[in-house]
Amino acid sequence: MGQLMALDYGKARTGIAVTDDLQIIASALCTVETPKLMGFLQKYFAENQVEEIVVGLPTDLRGNLSEVEQEIQVFLQKFAEQFPNLKINRLDERFTSKMASFFISQSGKNKKDRQQKGLIDKVSATLILQNFLDTKR
Repeated sequence: MGQLMALDYGKARTGIAVTDDLQIIASALCTVETPKLMGFLQKYFAENQVEEIVVGLPTDLRGNLSEVEQEIQVFLQKFAEQFPNLKINRLDERFTSKMASFFISQSGKNKKDRQQKGLIDKVSATLILQNFLDTKR
């Protein structure tokens, strides 16, 4: 059994979270500048066994897709070509950034650390992955 990975894809940065090899616990991994994402993934997949990825599906309160979805579709097409053996899942990511901000504020971090957008991105990816794990059980 290998890891699951979640991506909170953004125009500037992408938050990344992974599970352990038993797919029990979701943990924040890092934040990568989106233009460097494919290179990061190539290296990570060469060093780790990842079975599936989960990419957040950005929707508004009415269920309409946000404008970043067009960029996500381009990324997913390139991803599928580069890594044809990895299954791609999508999961509604509504409220994950707000929940991430809340959890970070409750963590005791100082105001400067709480406002780091990269931290919010990787915590959001962790929430997406944990929600995906919960739906699989």
